[in-house]
Amino acid sequence: MMPLATLRHRWIAVALGCAATAVGHAAAPQVYRWVDSHGVVHYGDHVPERDAGRAQEMLNAEGVVVGQQSAAQTPAEIAAAAERARAAEAQRLRDRNLLNTYSSVRDIERLRDQRIGMLADQVRVTSQYLDTLNVKLAKLRAEGERFRPYSNDPKAPPMPDQLADDLVRVTGDIRAQQQNLDEKHREEAAMRAQFADDIARFKQLKGIR
Repeated sequence: MMPLATLRHRWIAVALGCAATAVGHAAAPQVYRWVDSHGVVHYGDHVPERDAGRAQEMLNAEGVVVGQQSAAQTPAEIAAAAERARAAEAQRLRDRNLLNTYSSVRDIERLRDQRIGMLADQVRVTSQYLDTLNVKLAKLRAEGERFRPYSNDPKAPPMPDQLADDLVRVTGDIRAQQQNLDEKHREEAAMRAQFADDIARFKQLKGIR
């Protein structure tokens, strides 16, 4: 039996001969080599349409690779490449802004402390307002215990509409202000993390240890 390598070389020679016959003597013969979806290597003077999107190599008359064509990208690969390009561009813009905005790490720290200080003031005001609302709610609840359905006295009168409305309104205000306070705390945490990243990147760009 003839060795596989010899058969392959002979096949290439035959394919090149066929290509030469097909194109005549006006151009050098060229053979394409590609691997199909089953992993089988093929040689021919053209790549069939079913394999047109697969990676290809062009061989000259001596069987030397003289050209290559990469496999067509899948939609997922194209999307991933686009996302990498967007991320790289965003990083480039961020780096440029860092270098154009700050001259030292201290500049970044100064802005960080200023903004976090402003948030801290907002947190303090919101917390004080919450304390006021909680005191008001406690008073309303104490007053509400004189009326049905909170009073144990079977002769207690029904709760006045105004008192019931005040209880609902103050309870809603407390819930909204608590959500606002929680959001401020999350914003502060995110801000600290962002400034920490900026400082680390600025040091990297400037070569600061």
